[in-house]
Amino acid sequence: MPTYEFRCSSCGPFDAVYSMREVPEATACRCGAPARRGITAPRLGSGASRAMKLLDATKATAEKPAVVSAPTGRTRGGGGGAPSNPRHAGLPRP
Repeated sequence: MPTYEFRCSSCGPFDAVYSMREVPEATACRCGAPARRGITAPRLGSGASRAMKLLDATKATAEKPAVVSAPTGRTRGGGGGAPSNPRHAGLPRP
């Protein structure tokens, strides 16, 4: 859900989360005074989703890449990408 900014005359700006269908023009502040909705840039991402965490991790590795000793996900000696079709064995080798 998007985050909207409201401004209280005594407390100042604060954020509130509403669905796009149900966002009011004004809401009550923590102090009880009415606060009008401001016009701001859209803030649709909260940063807690898996996609946002992946983007943050990718951005972090651009500046400080992780050091690894070997590629992950593969073991040595176990079918290192050779084709499994037996007809390929009859092809000429360089």
